[in-house]
Amino acid sequence: MNLVAILVLAAGTYGFRLAGPLLRDKITLSDRVREYVSDAATVLLVALVATAALIDGQHFAGWALPAGVLVGGVLAWRRAPFVVVVVAAAVTAALLRLAGVP
Repeated sequence: MNLVAILVLAAGTYGFRLAGPLLRDKITLSDRVREYVSDAATVLLVALVATAALIDGQHFAGWALPAGVLVGGVLAWRRAPFVVVVVAAAVTAALLRLAGVP
């Protein structure tokens, strides 16, 4: 059953990727729809980050992980180099866990 689900997901993903170049000149979106699509992509990304930062399995991840993600997010927003963002986020979470913060 898992293999079937993976194959269906792969075919659907490929279909969506293929539809973009094939339908680019045939479908015209209004500026309002383009803005909604852009906003929807941002909302989905924020929801994914929030879910990954706050939940570990079925439970709250604790305060160290969201704090590390927050530090990384602020540094990324300030356009710090990617390595600095990742290391600072990891060090923040590690230091908080070392200090006993769950």
